[in-house]
Amino acid sequence: MAATTPPIVIIGSGMAGYAVAREFRKQNNEAPLLMITQDDGTSYSKPMLSTGFTKGKTADELAMATAAQMSEQLNMSVRTQTVVEGIDADQKTLRVDGQTLHFDKLVLATGASVNQAPFLDADASKICSINDLDDYRKFRALCSGKKRIAIIGTGLIGCEYANDLLNGEFEVALIGPGEQLFDNLLPKDAAECVTSALVNEGAELHLGRMVKAIEETETGVNVTLDDGNVIEADAVISAIGLHPNTTLAANAGITCNRGIVCDRYLNTSAKDIYTLGDCAEVDGHVLLYVLPMMASARALAKTLNGEPTEVSYGVMPVAIKTPCCPIVTSPPLSSEGAWTSESDGHSCKSLFHSYEGELLGFALTGDATKEKQALAKQLKGIHA
Repeated sequence: MAATTPPIVIIGSGMAGYAVAREFRKQNNEAPLLMITQDDGTSYSKPMLSTGFTKGKTADELAMATAAQMSEQLNMSVRTQTVVEGIDADQKTLRVDGQTLHFDKLVLATGASVNQAPFLDADASKICSINDLDDYRKFRALCSGKKRIAIIGTGLIGCEYANDLLNGEFEVALIGPGEQLFDNLLPKDAAECVTSALVNEGAELHLGRMVKAIEETETGVNVTLDDGNVIEADAVISAIGLHPNTTLAANAGITCNRGIVCDRYLNTSAKDIYTLGDCAEVDGHVLLYVLPMMASARALAKTLNGEPTEVSYGVMPVAIKTPCCPIVTSPPLSSEGAWTSESDGHSCKSLFHSYEGELLGFALTGDATKEKQALAKQLKGIHA
């Protein structure tokens, strides 16, 4: 009897894992595929988590397909609630549930985890980070019958959830150490437009402030700031960023830096082991956005099918879901240059030019977002 061909194994059932499986099946419907995931394998769109209150969607309503449905759709075995204990890159094996599993090729789509602040108690019941569908489900249950939410973090995630909760008729206190919202993504003039819009919607802002302590009480949470001010809330969202999940790869001797290091073919330092999505550091870039992940999935699917293909990102502006003041930004890759802005207080067109006059990035708010495509054509993309 002929030996059974080992499967291509994908670790992780987030958007990246399912995206590369879908793209691969467009190329090859016969090669054995196996997905291993620590959760229940539900397929959903992660960006939709920060629109749930605006759209009135429960966690179940945001789910698109079960693991069983995805298994059938993609002709792929899916092992849920399963932890990969280790990788032997040389032998091309995984240690799973105390057993040895062989793979032909391995895709690490392990995603990213939320950053944990030192003042947060891991056992706290009224303090959440929302990074997956289960987190969202727990937060919806926690918010039932509640009114006031404090959000720690004034970047993309914090501001998206602030707008979403305001649309859900919650009171929101938004706290961050920067002097402006989106201090790593937007120039001052564009950020001021978003700030005004969120304040007009009812947001209470505490900018330039650090959280010193959080205390759960019988009725809610007290958040103490570095100026001594105490914010009372029913619950807290911690939105202070993400870090790529690299532990499994690092323990296997695979090179890691900020993320799992790979080249533009998404090859890691180990033969036949690839990576993509939030866990990956592609040719020096960690890009925690959907468009680069989808570009990676398309390229990697071809490579897995025997057609080595470099990922090409091109220009991929980031649309931020703050409907009170829509935002589209393409942050410059270089700091060698300067911003110029035209703003009416709601619509802002900010352009970043090199000192030689080349357009390197832009940030648009309000009606100015209509200029996204025209400006994007003037930019050079990452890995174009």
